[in-house]
Amino acid sequence: MIRRIKGTQDIYMEEITYWHYVEGIILDLTKKYAFQEIRTPIFEATQLFKRSVGEYTDVVQKEMYTFEDKGGRSVTLRPEGTASIARAYIENGFINFGSPLKLFYVGPMFRYEKPQAGRLRQFHQFGIETLGSEDPEADFEIIDFSVNFVKALGINDFQLLINSVGCEKCRPEYRKALKKYYSGKLDRICDDCKKRYETNILRLLDCDKDREIAKNAPSIHDYLCAECSEHFDKLIHLLEENDIDFTIDESLVRGLDYYTKTAFEIKSNTLGGQDQILGGGRYDGLIEQIGGKRVPAVGFAAGLDRIILLLKKEKIVPGDKEKPDIAVLAIDEIAKKESFKIAEYLREKDFSVFIDVVNRNVGNKLKHASRIGAPISIILGENEIKSGEISIKNMNSGEQKNIPMKEASTYLMGMLKKKKVGN
Repeated sequence: MIRRIKGTQDIYMEEITYWHYVEGIILDLTKKYAFQEIRTPIFEATQLFKRSVGEYTDVVQKEMYTFEDKGGRSVTLRPEGTASIARAYIENGFINFGSPLKLFYVGPMFRYEKPQAGRLRQFHQFGIETLGSEDPEADFEIIDFSVNFVKALGINDFQLLINSVGCEKCRPEYRKALKKYYSGKLDRICDDCKKRYETNILRLLDCDKDREIAKNAPSIHDYLCAECSEHFDKLIHLLEENDIDFTIDESLVRGLDYYTKTAFEIKSNTLGGQDQILGGGRYDGLIEQIGGKRVPAVGFAAGLDRIILLLKKEKIVPGDKEKPDIAVLAIDEIAKKESFKIAEYLREKDFSVFIDVVNRNVGNKLKHASRIGAPISIILGENEIKSGEISIKNMNSGEQKNIPMKEASTYLMGMLKKKKVGN
């Protein structure tokens, strides 16, 4: 038996209801905030992620699915969405659309990690990006959207963490301060952090194993330049003015090199170890870094697999499994043509119709109609057609009634309209 690859999942039946629920909220909220959808390729040139995400990040060093294609090119399954947005912005001349440009994406991403609850090798992300504004108001709108997104899902027990990670002007001095602080503690930090000390020292601040050491590390806020400090103060003021609760977390640095100034996360208080719902921040230098002009930008990404895990943990039920309104059951060859005509008519009236296309007796057809949750079955056979009638069965009460064919549409629509109003 050929099995699915470790770290992937099949999404079906009742499980898909959660995905439709979350995707419906995404489409509703992005429309309200006037964000436009963009769809980028699942694989890109490997160099894109090395230049944007960072040569020495864990993503590039350990987690990317990279391979050589038949043309000898190094390609990578996308490990995150923002780099592809930046590439598309340059390649398609999005700068000509004016600023700010507000985009969103939903799709699969790929990282080779140890599979565990809420962390898969093929996972799904939803993200939004605002490109073309350096103002803290853009940061605020992204954070405001993220908070409203989490609330719209029905999740209330969460916290917003926020920090500034400085910029290319002030961060070098802060790195020097961290180097000095950790230089006498190298024998006490984990093996990963020993490597990060040389390549990506800011990541030492958010290492779970060395949190006690990080508590006394220098604060980045003592090293922020005037521009970064003013930007952060204005953002904090906007959050306070709009009654958005937050906590400043100086250990929050994010894992990707392209972040500047604002960094933020929303964490669940009930998920346990994998508690991050979404995270993001500002990346003013990214587009320039991969070959375009300097374009300020800010955004966030949310892991949908982890969100669905949280919905289940908090017992947030998205609604009944998606069921057809009617099952049309033709019990002989003569009735089949008529069954499709009836089904087409009802679909034009915006009802969901299931036609049983398996050749079996009426009892088994009714069993299957019950299994898929159809509240009403229409039973058609040669005798019904010859008599000009159809048989309508209420699957909940068991009541069955023969109705003249010419009256059946009106009768059936009346039943279904009552049902829809009641839902």
